[in-house]
Amino acid sequence: MNTEVKIAGVTFKNPVMDASGTFGSGIEYSVFTDLNRLGAVVTKGVADHPWPGNPTPRVAETPSGMMNAIGLQNPGIDVFVERDLKFLEDYDTNVIVNVCGHSKEEYLNVVERLADEKRVDMLEINVSCPNVKEGGIAFGTRPEALYDITKAIKEIAKQPVIMKLSPNVTSIADMAKAAEDGGADAISLINTLTAMKIDIYKRKFALANKTGGLSGPAIRPVAVRMVYEASHAVKIPVIGMGGIATAEDAIEFMMAGASAVAVGMYNFHDPTAMIKVIDGIEDFMKKTGVNDIKEIIGCV
Repeated sequence: MNTEVKIAGVTFKNPVMDASGTFGSGIEYSVFTDLNRLGAVVTKGVADHPWPGNPTPRVAETPSGMMNAIGLQNPGIDVFVERDLKFLEDYDTNVIVNVCGHSKEEYLNVVERLADEKRVDMLEINVSCPNVKEGGIAFGTRPEALYDITKAIKEIAKQPVIMKLSPNVTSIADMAKAAEDGGADAISLINTLTAMKIDIYKRKFALANKTGGLSGPAIRPVAVRMVYEASHAVKIPVIGMGGIATAEDAIEFMMAGASAVAVGMYNFHDPTAMIKVIDGIEDFMKKTGVNDIKEIIGCV
């Protein structure tokens, strides 16, 4: 049985990784799960300087999911390189670094800084965070802006570039094409859906930011549809995510056209979720006579 997939020249031992922002850089989760078994570790977003994030409260529970408005809090690229990348040197898995910024220059600063870091296999560019008012949300919702930022990053990046797309758009196919036209090596989707919750007894917003990103099983059918539309609009590989909790969920994304999948919110519910998904995919392959996982990618 072959569970390997290849994305932009990078070989993954299996198609399962974490969704950025739900797993840190794997440091805390390494107590619960064997990072060596993952197809990749996708880091939390890193900027060219420390970000404090949004005011609290930042998280609220919802039916079959959760909302968050963390605001991409991170310690900045210097701490990230010295702490997180050094930690990941001890593990046999791919490392995908998620990059965030308020402006084109801030994105480019991080991409340039990471260009010669041998432990970085790919870059994932977060142009779709609904909780950051500048930068990402502007780049991620207009095709022209997405094309421009993708093209600028590709001109200096030494690692393959994944553009992470927002679902908060009119046409996900148009956004996927814009990323491909700008030179993206792959795309990942979906990021969270913009949502709101009100505490009716306090008569206040549940989140200090008023709105937050909705994730979890509640959004999965929307995500599967968008992955299907995006994968049929472009020729580059697609990494699918959005509410994956089981191997069956992951397989559904792959049949819709995803070459790999990412588990996000469910890591908070079960820190061993990704290992269970990996094992479940292998069990499915055995039961259904699938010898190569590539047989199911886009099969519908």
